Amino acid sequence: MPEVLLLRSANSILRTVFLSRLLPGGPGCVRNLSLNLQYQQGIRPNVRSSSFIDGRTLSKESPSHGLELSAPEKASPSNVSEEALWTTRADGRVRLRLEPFCTQLPYTVHRMFYEALDKYGNLSALGFKRRNKWERISYYQYYLIARKVAKGFLKLGLEPAHSVAILGFNSPEWFFSAVGTVFAGGIVTGIYTTSSPEACQYIAHDCRANVIVVDTQKQLEKILKIWKDLPHLKAVVIYQDPLPKKMPNVYTMDELMELGQEMPEKALDTIIDTQQPNQCCVLVYTSGTTGNPKGVMLSQDNITWTARYGSQAGDIQPAEVQQEVVVSYLPLSHIAAQIYDLWTGIQWGAQVCFADSDALKGSLVNTLREVEPTSHMGVPRVWEKIMERIQEVAAQSGFIRRKMLLWAMSVTLEQNLTCPSDDLKPFTSRLADYLVLAKVRQALGFAKCQKNFYGAAPMTAETLRFFLGLNIRLYAGYGLSESTGPHFMSSPYNYRLYSSGRVVPGCRVKLVNQDADGIGEICLWGRTIFMGYLNMEDKTCEAIDSEGWLHTGDMGRLDADGFLYITGRLKELIITAGGENVPPVPIEEAVKTELPIISSAMLIGDQRKFLSMLLTLKCTLDPETSEPTDNLTEQAVEFCQRVGSRASTVSEIVEPRDEAVYQAIQEGIQRVNANAAARPYHIQKWAILKRDFSISGGELGPTMKLKRLTVLEKYKDIIDAFYEEQKQ
Repeated sequence: MPEVLLLRSANSILRTVFLSRLLPGGPGCVRNLSLNLQYQQGIRPNVRSSSFIDGRTLSKESPSHGLELSAPEKASPSNVSEEALWTTRADGRVRLRLEPFCTQLPYTVHRMFYEALDKYGNLSALGFKRRNKWERISYYQYYLIARKVAKGFLKLGLEPAHSVAILGFNSPEWFFSAVGTVFAGGIVTGIYTTSSPEACQYIAHDCRANVIVVDTQKQLEKILKIWKDLPHLKAVVIYQDPLPKKMPNVYTMDELMELGQEMPEKALDTIIDTQQPNQCCVLVYTSGTTGNPKGVMLSQDNITWTARYGSQAGDIQPAEVQQEVVVSYLPLSHIAAQIYDLWTGIQWGAQVCFADSDALKGSLVNTLREVEPTSHMGVPRVWEKIMERIQEVAAQSGFIRRKMLLWAMSVTLEQNLTCPSDDLKPFTSRLADYLVLAKVRQALGFAKCQKNFYGAAPMTAETLRFFLGLNIRLYAGYGLSESTGPHFMSSPYNYRLYSSGRVVPGCRVKLVNQDADGIGEICLWGRTIFMGYLNMEDKTCEAIDSEGWLHTGDMGRLDADGFLYITGRLKELIITAGGENVPPVPIEEAVKTELPIISSAMLIGDQRKFLSMLLTLKCTLDPETSEPTDNLTEQAVEFCQRVGSRASTVSEIVEPRDEAVYQAIQEGIQRVNANAAARPYHIQKWAILKRDFSISGGELGPTMKLKRLTVLEKYKDIIDAFYEEQKQ
């Protein structure tokens, strides 16, 4: 089908005739839609053939079905000025933090999407693979499907301030469900796909989910087990796997949208028109590393303000300048992925392409090569795994190729460390990039990637320097679920190695209880700050002080230029029996840098007489399950050979206590101790565990963050043995 594009210069008669044919509502509908959307471009849906949703071709559907849209709600703070700064009620309202330095008028998610249609309606919004072929959906189609889903949820009985919980891997349906929920006046609640039935029950009950959306039969089975304990649950929708059999109150996504057809568009518009920027639209549950997960309530203003201004601080471009292309693969139940993939995409007209569900088992790089993103985000563990894979390939390469890579990386790292802002690189740096590094980036799928971000956990200096040697700067962001994600951002124009960037313009930061080195607890203020924890007034009061500052529990320092450096968690701070305050992260990173065979290191010593450490070794992952195997990585084997060991598995080192490896690790720890500030910071005892930390093992959370309390409990016998020997 040939593409038809109405340019700005097209006269109004041609535009009206074209839209009259497109919309069965006739010229009256065209007039209404054209006025409301300010159709200066004559937006036309993407006509590329799409077999999305049970084989139906979207491009052959009439994309509005006579839809008459009301004018978007006005952005105005006048009716939201008297509430408190926080609430714990799902139907509560808060006072928005409108101040002289942050005067942007608040607006709703629907308004953000509605205004995006005028600019980006004909652009590809979502990319997905069906039968090994990439297909696209335009922003216009995306909006119309979201409306259908919203009406379907309402027909199923979605009530105001109740949730639609989504339990599935990233997909167009996840996005449709999320946006449709907000349009319908509900609250989007993501649940990690790795959650147990008990964890799903806790969240679905706490958020009062009326509808749960799942992707597979495996996830459906979890919900069927717990349905009897969910008094608010009215229906379940499944969108990837077929239903094994017809079940009461269980629907396919196609059936959901057919239900939505029964509701008039004006009924949905009435609900949309009543929405306010200071009401809750998203719930993000913390990973529960310290007790039950807390439901972080985010307002429509939290979402729309951060999607616009947080992303600007990261140099995300609007599609008028350059359409950003991103790959969605990190869990959307985490705020970082949700704000980056879903909401920022709508704000700036990005094209979001979905990876396969086994992305983190090895297929991600294939998607990156096919899509060639312009912007990419990964948690530190993802970047570390990419680094380890490159090191393995290099180790298996011929002598000349390996030496060429090491030379190119050495030259580039030195240049990036000494002259990070130089636009004109020396000849040797440009030659190294042309001959070697550009090919590496292309093999990774980063040939067009201008911005590579990380967040959610600390990144080791080794990993940052490794990628800097590939001419890939990793830009840090800092924030929490409670700050809607980014409160600090780095970018190509706002970068300092090892820092988390500078505060997003319009936001504020202060450090409290600073020590002699200027390190204190990081406290945040701004339009990013959450509404409160759902149904948890005591926890909310702990997090937000009487002046409205969010206490993050993170420790850090600010340099003279306002760059933030994270030094650890307040709750993770080890206070020894002798009263010494020891931040664990710098010592753990020093050990991993000194000993490239080490995968994970966890320092222990709270209320103990000395410090000890648990270590795991770098091992390969099972390609099917992503579980740690017994086999060492190439880098770990190389380390063993260098110190005189023939070991190739973890068990060959741990069970016989391989003398060469244990001696090398002891010497490495002694070098770390030699650089410590004082003797109380020395690691006196350590042990190597038989298995690396993992999500399934319980030591890591869904974003690969270390769950220290779980580790302390799980390996209690080993830890106690350190100190029992001391008593003897």
